[in-house]
Amino acid sequence: MKKLLALLCVLGIALPYYNIYKFIEANSWEWSTALFFEQINLNYAMKILNTDLTVAATTFLVFLIYKLNIKDIQIKQFLKYFASLFLVGFSLALPLYLYDNYNK
Repeated sequence: MKKLLALLCVLGIALPYYNIYKFIEANSWEWSTALFFEQINLNYAMKILNTDLTVAATTFLVFLIYKLNIKDIQIKQFLKYFASLFLVGFSLALPLYLYDNYNK
């Protein structure tokens, strides 16, 4: 199971950044935050996915804060998951947390 979680961590980094690469490539190698948010909210199907991911990531963040407050995780661990959540995304943060806490 730990190998699978490690693979999911790698995919959680590779797949989002691959899509960022493809977005920048499709837009003449220029980053446009306005265009990014315009396209990410283009239709209701995308809004459903965005809402779902936002709620899931927020729930995970609240869970991490709770774990930190009851001293079930250390500040160093909290910062690792927090950074992975905001620098990469939920696609890395959750598998990383599960990898670290498997068999605890």
